[in-house]
Amino acid sequence: MDYATYRGCDAIDLADAHARGEVDAATLLDLARCRLAEVDPALNAVCIAMDEIADARVGEPLSGAFSGVPFLVKDLIQDYAGVPTTAGSRALRERCPAQHADYTQRALDAGMVIFGKTATPELGLKAVTESVLWGATRNPWDTGRTPGGSSGGAAAAVAAGVVPMAGANDGGGSIRIPASHCGLFGLRPSRGLVPTTPATVEHWEGASSDGVVSRSVRDSARMLDVLAGPGRGAPYHAARPLDAYERLAAQLPGRLRIGWSTRSPIGADVDPECVHAVERTAALLESLGHEVVEAEPPVDGMLVARAYFGLYFGQVAAAVDEAVAAGARERQFERDTRTLAAIGRAISAGEYVRMRQRWTGIAQAAATFFDGHDLWLSPTVAAPPPRIGELDQPPAVQALQSVLLRLPAGRLLKSGRVVEQLAMEALARTPFTQFANLTGLPAMSVPLHWTAQNLPIGSQFTAPWGSEATLLALATQLESAQPWFTRVPEAAA
Repeated sequence: MDYATYRGCDAIDLADAHARGEVDAATLLDLARCRLAEVDPALNAVCIAMDEIADARVGEPLSGAFSGVPFLVKDLIQDYAGVPTTAGSRALRERCPAQHADYTQRALDAGMVIFGKTATPELGLKAVTESVLWGATRNPWDTGRTPGGSSGGAAAAVAAGVVPMAGANDGGGSIRIPASHCGLFGLRPSRGLVPTTPATVEHWEGASSDGVVSRSVRDSARMLDVLAGPGRGAPYHAARPLDAYERLAAQLPGRLRIGWSTRSPIGADVDPECVHAVERTAALLESLGHEVVEAEPPVDGMLVARAYFGLYFGQVAAAVDEAVAAGARERQFERDTRTLAAIGRAISAGEYVRMRQRWTGIAQAAATFFDGHDLWLSPTVAAPPPRIGELDQPPAVQALQSVLLRLPAGRLLKSGRVVEQLAMEALARTPFTQFANLTGLPAMSVPLHWTAQNLPIGSQFTAPWGSEATLLALATQLESAQPWFTRVPEAAA
């Protein structure tokens, strides 16, 4: 097999070729690594190489749903025993888990060959992948722009043709945002469907879900079959459908009633290209026989944003404090992270619980909407991918952060304009994704639009809890009606 053939295959094609004996795992690994060596100097997608592990792996007999397929896991949550999980942080550079995450073990049980870990922003906190530890990861569609975050390294590697799909996770849009920015398919599963154990039984209070970014819908569907199911020590688990997701994805979805909207839930501007992407998607859906109406869940978008940032601040404070207790120095964390941790420490336990309780009202509003609609269509993002460094805090804000971090009272941070600026700047470009995280609902980004500058823009579909089969079936229908698999960045052609 040569690279052109490799690039023309999705993960299922590669697994089938391996199972038939047409190509061995060592050849597939060589193709993936050669491609990585070719593109990664420009992209910086893979932060940790696992060459010795991968070389030993291809010498073993491999079988399973993805036997012999090269795969990359994300450097966050998806632990590989004995390999650092840095979460993009200098403070965690030497942290080595003693056991595999359930996610990783299931990928291995499916016959995959894991040969590296992909870059993420520090602690997965940003919608860009630009850490002090690893540097900026770049978008194959335009290397002056970000691939998004926090699964930016994964998306860049897939879009550039290193692997057909890669591990990702999503606590506020971190699968869907990079999928949109890189012209990929990205499904965030329902809460509890894919385990994050044993490192954590409910990452980010259950707001975070693990999955993949992929070039084909069927790859994501089969990978969900591999990953879904209760993990070790999980407090609960989501019921799976009686049939396999891969088979359900290949069925017609039936006539769906789909509500759509393009208004930013926090009142920020939405780029005309993102509006146009949704309008074109709505027209495509109508042409396929679906009922499409203008409608959106009856929820206060600012309430969602505040509830999300309560989680965000508290989780950062806990993560930083845990690392310091384990021997890290707080100064090793980036300034933005330390600022967020200081705000989180200033929030009382009672305040945190009240913010968490707001999730219930948001979920009830979602249920009201889905009583009359099968899906909700919206932009995945509110703007095309920003340029590298564009979202850095201005020097004046950085100086203010440095001053406030030296003060003994963190409440000044919590109550001041710094919080509002952080919140609005952080969500202005990505206000549509957090709704699914707080409600635990499945959501996907589908690549159906490119700008005049050849930048991809995703359309997001959110569904009732446990409706992955509906999302996958619709995505397959859209993929057939308007294929994207062969649409690749010029640099990756």
